[in-house]
Amino acid sequence: MFEAISAKVLEHFRNPRNVGVLEDANGHGRVENPVCGDITDMYLKIVDGRIVDVKFTSLGCFATIASASALTEVVKGKTLKELLNFEEGAEALIERFMEMIRHELGNLPKAKWHCPPASIESFLRALIEYFKNIGGEEDVVRNLEEAIKVLKPYYGMGSK
Repeated sequence: MFEAISAKVLEHFRNPRNVGVLEDANGHGRVENPVCGDITDMYLKIVDGRIVDVKFTSLGCFATIASASALTEVVKGKTLKELLNFEEGAEALIERFMEMIRHELGNLPKAKWHCPPASIESFLRALIEYFKNIGGEEDVVRNLEEAIKVLKPYYGMGSK
């Protein structure tokens, strides 16, 4: 049976935001989706704890591209403090990012809910690279790595 695709998904696919390579990125993450093989790269430019620029490239389907586009729109301009609350635990952090994408995209076919986790994982990997580069943030890196482990079941169909 055919599932409807929201106008927001189509808009992000046809006119994706923040596409490209960020040459002066201080964080980069790459993920190959374990379900379908789509590849997503996320590039971050973080200044004074704020994501001042974010770009992505993707070799993927409409849902992968739309998810990455939506996530970049949500995180751009935000502070790391706004985005990363580890006090609630890794699972709450992942669910918050999934909800951000759900809110931004609207209806995505159930069979495509394995795509948003790859966008989130590439973003988290870019943050890990950033924190490793600045040094002295081992606890943050460990929390982000734990969040990636918690994210793995979401590749199933968008929820644990």
